[in-house]
Amino acid sequence: MTAFARLHRPGEPLLLPCAWDHASALALAGQGFRAIGTTSLGVAAASGLPDGASATREETLRLAVTLGSAPFLLSVDVEDGFSDDPDEVGELARRLAAAGAVGINLEDALGPADRHAAKIAAVRTAAPGLFVNARTDTYWLREGEGEGEGEGEGEAEGGGAGDGDAGGEGRAAETVRRLEAYREAGAHGVFVPGLTDPGGIAALAAHFDVPLNVLYSPTGPSLPHLADLGVGRVSLGSLLYRRALGAALQAAADIGAGRSPGGATPAYDEVRALSRPVLRRAVP
Repeated sequence: MTAFARLHRPGEPLLLPCAWDHASALALAGQGFRAIGTTSLGVAAASGLPDGASATREETLRLAVTLGSAPFLLSVDVEDGFSDDPDEVGELARRLAAAGAVGINLEDALGPADRHAAKIAAVRTAAPGLFVNARTDTYWLREGEGEGEGEGEGEAEGGGAGDGDAGGEGRAAETVRRLEAYREAGAHGVFVPGLTDPGGIAALAAHFDVPLNVLYSPTGPSLPHLADLGVGRVSLGSLLYRRALGAALQAAADIGAGRSPGGATPAYDEVRALSRPVLRRAVP
């Protein structure tokens, strides 16, 4: 079992914050987080690209190369692998592992379960040491809604559905069916963003012999409650990115209204210290 896998302890879950660039990742690591994920929404938005549209493969790889040698364990959100071809997804996983990533988050976007299982199997073959977190979007994507994002990891603050909603039993059964196929294909963990119902969470945690990952929601169970439910990993998804953006907008509004902005503000030198060393070329 890898060091990253050992952090997934049901009853004492891994809290996984998700970064969108070098500075955010290093700042989080500086707060003591041993593992850092990436948020596909943050990576896409920072590049002016849409999330969930297979548009950020190169940006995701570039960030992984930047962060792979940093002093923390890196898990990368790759949406659906940026391809329907399992071999191409396997090659992406190989490159991520070579860059230093220890985990990958792979979502099914409610596509064919057998295709997603084939992607998982291809990743396991191409990068045997990579922790595969297999995500299903049964509680994230609904009829009439847009696509969610990856590591969540798909990331509205608001409510995912519980099993008490219309069609809840069918949704729960579909979730189990998909995740069983992904587990059989070799997934090390299973991820159900949007599920916030405590009973549904506890049932899934008890059903599978691999850690259950859920997406934290401010309106859902607290971290201690999720631990009591048997969850092995709690992802913050795009929440930190969206909070940072919201804080920037609020600060600008406060200053414009003649108020001093509130909240913590890192000093210039603190942020500058997060930079990587730059090798300067000698001037001939």
